[in-house]
Amino acid sequence: MTQVSIDIAAGARAPSPYVPRMARILAAEQMTETERFFRLQAEGEAMRYEPGQFVEVMVFGIGEAPISICSSPTQGEAFELSVRSVGVVTNRLKEFKAGDRVGIRGPFGNHFDYAAMKGQDVLFVAGGLGLAPTRSLIRYVMDKRKDFGKVTILFGAREPKWLLFRSEVEAWQKRGDVDVHVTVDRGDASWKGNVGVITRLFSKVAIDAPRTWAVIVGPPVMFKFAVLEALAEGIPEHRIICSLERHMKCGVGKCGHCQIRGIYVCREGPVFTYEQVKRLREGI
Repeated sequence: MTQVSIDIAAGARAPSPYVPRMARILAAEQMTETERFFRLQAEGEAMRYEPGQFVEVMVFGIGEAPISICSSPTQGEAFELSVRSVGVVTNRLKEFKAGDRVGIRGPFGNHFDYAAMKGQDVLFVAGGLGLAPTRSLIRYVMDKRKDFGKVTILFGAREPKWLLFRSEVEAWQKRGDVDVHVTVDRGDASWKGNVGVITRLFSKVAIDAPRTWAVIVGPPVMFKFAVLEALAEGIPEHRIICSLERHMKCGVGKCGHCQIRGIYVCREGPVFTYEQVKRLREGI
């Protein structure tokens, strides 16, 4: 058997998708009680990725977890993650700060087909943590703004304290070339914006269905009703895009944890059209 020498500590590029490479944390910030933001830089050769892909983040001695990339490849060699503390690995990541290092495998999966969206209107509908993977495409579209038609962003969360990237969303609202609407299910004393479920925001926007792509990412119940709204507006099923959340343990279609009716989400997704999701719905 041929022995392969791998110098992970020196930042060498991993020769296999099964072997992590090192990444250094450039910035870390707690966004909510459970979500922490990281900007990272892969050591050695820069990591190349597309909007909608994910990476496996390894805390050595603990394990690894699949995390959606929430930045755009148009913004330099660093990449960004929004990590929700829900398990052993992600809870340990809460302790990590700038200067610390983690292992990275990937990027994995397919990506949002932004080429098909060029010259078209794009409607983003993001609920809660769904803004993280959606943000990767939003920021790409912002950086390539002249390549797209009307851009609309609908964002919702349970309460104001759970709104992600709040200052950035406020900056989007001030732009003259993007229509942004934000809502929360329950407001508080400081909240002056919309109150109610995200589907109520559809009545606030004008949608030209034949030229619109809808990117809908969020909790299953939000996705279900947001899709119904998009369909009611006349947006075709193949132009409604989602990103599925599954336990993509290996990232390369080997372990089977993310399999739905013979489809490996980590390899053939996580981005799907609603037309494709309908065929899988019995297995979700």
